[in-house]
Amino acid sequence: MLSDTFTQVYTKFKLNFYRGMFRRLQERESSLSASEAFAVEIIHAMHEPTISRFADFINVSMPNANYKVNSLVRKGYIEKVNSTVDRREYHLKTTSRFADYYAINQAYIDTVMNRINQRFSADELAWFEHILQVISDELMPESSEKLS
Repeated sequence: MLSDTFTQVYTKFKLNFYRGMFRRLQERESSLSASEAFAVEIIHAMHEPTISRFADFINVSMPNANYKVNSLVRKGYIEKVNSTVDRREYHLKTTSRFADYYAINQAYIDTVMNRINQRFSADELAWFEHILQVISDELMPESSEKLS
């Protein structure tokens, strides 16, 4: 059934990322707690949100969001960049330290994408890309509006 297969693929991506994340936590290569890891992932996916947008997205108070943000800044995973539009506002930007951390996830995506490109024809790949684009743009509006 399509639903089961989709869940299987989604779960495999998550599990691969979590395995890598916990390996780094155990090896002390990362100073992030699991909660901080999720927070920085969200900030990355939101493409330099303001602190207010981040707080709204994770449904926490501004003081709670500021606490999380300041912890991530101290640990070197994000930086606060003054807005060019409103100098009182800051945008949250991930750092090169985050990029190193995020490489766990991206490496597996790259591996799977290489396998997909080898396995399927150009026509099949074009159709697959079209389907994914429709899912992203039209069928997941509650996520799309928050991430752009």
